[in-house]
Amino acid sequence: MSDLIFLTHPEVVIDPLVPVPHWPLNETGRRRMQDFAKVFSGIRLSSIHASTEQKAMDGAAIVADRFGMSYRTHEDLGENDRSSTGYIAPPEFWEVVQEFFAKPHESIRGWERAIDAQARIVTAVKRIASEETGNTLIVAHGGVGCLLMAHLQQVEIGKESRPQHSGGGCFFVMDRENLAIRQDWRAIEEASFESSRT
Repeated sequence: MSDLIFLTHPEVVIDPLVPVPHWPLNETGRRRMQDFAKVFSGIRLSSIHASTEQKAMDGAAIVADRFGMSYRTHEDLGENDRSSTGYIAPPEFWEVVQEFFAKPHESIRGWERAIDAQARIVTAVKRIASEETGNTLIVAHGGVGCLLMAHLQQVEIGKESRPQHSGGGCFFVMDRENLAIRQDWRAIEEASFESSRT
């Protein structure tokens, strides 16, 4: 048996003048990803996947570089399409996000509906699980992880367990065979894979 490890990217460079999908990891985010990569020294990692957003690719690249591996990108692992509004500054952004999860069958301000994003994400993860073998890392986004978790926990969107670190950089572990949750959300700083299959 083997695991799928789903990781949300950590802290990013926030620049309202740059499209959100092009935001890179900031110094703190890169350091946390490097710390996360060190944890893999005790397991055998067979493949790495990321969304096509820069921050996710930055995170995947840090792990891949440490082990001399490459990583694959997938557009369907991206956040919900928010191009209709572009950047929205907090706290308004978090109010819109809350509405997005509360009304999954509606398009909030022209955003991709949560229910549609969830179907896309679940399909992507199932595809990766079926095509790969061994322990696999997927680096994506907080919203992606929450929508995926709602599906895995078989609860309504918005009722799923959530990552608790305000800067992102949280992960959970699934069994590849049946996508059952083996380990609920933890922050990078709590990473431990002693019980993972090698």
